[in-house]
Amino acid sequence: MSTTLAWTDALVLNQPQIDQTHQEFVALLNELGEALAQPEPDPLPLYARLLSHTEAHFAMEEGWMAATGFAADNCHSKQHAMVLDVMRQVLAHTHAHADLEPMRNLLPELVNWFPAHADMMDAALVFHMSQVGYDPLSGAIAQPLATEASGISSCGSQGCS
Repeated sequence: MSTTLAWTDALVLNQPQIDQTHQEFVALLNELGEALAQPEPDPLPLYARLLSHTEAHFAMEEGWMAATGFAADNCHSKQHAMVLDVMRQVLAHTHAHADLEPMRNLLPELVNWFPAHADMMDAALVFHMSQVGYDPLSGAIAQPLATEASGISSCGSQGCS
């Protein structure tokens, strides 16, 4: 598995805030890969930045989901929670045991996971936002969709359940 991810047009979702955040995420993943490849790596400060960025990244998307009718326990948010849980466990393990192996194992998993997540879940969120006319800068919704009282529990796409 690769420990780097190239930013390509295939990752562009044509939503400025999410595209910028995704570019930053990819850059941080690649910096972590470079740091871990050093003979005497000290990746903890960079990993902490990646974790902090990922927390803010996911919180941004989840804020948009909440504002546009997603249920709190939707599958997109659940995937975010799982990724953050693993990232936090890796950080705790590294601090407790001075062992970088879990971080080295996690990096290619994130590199492999992210394009599929962006292509499916994030693209569905962007599509949903466009359907309701949601402006993430102002929080305004031009055309709220009629949804069940419980909210959208899928990823926001008709193909996701």
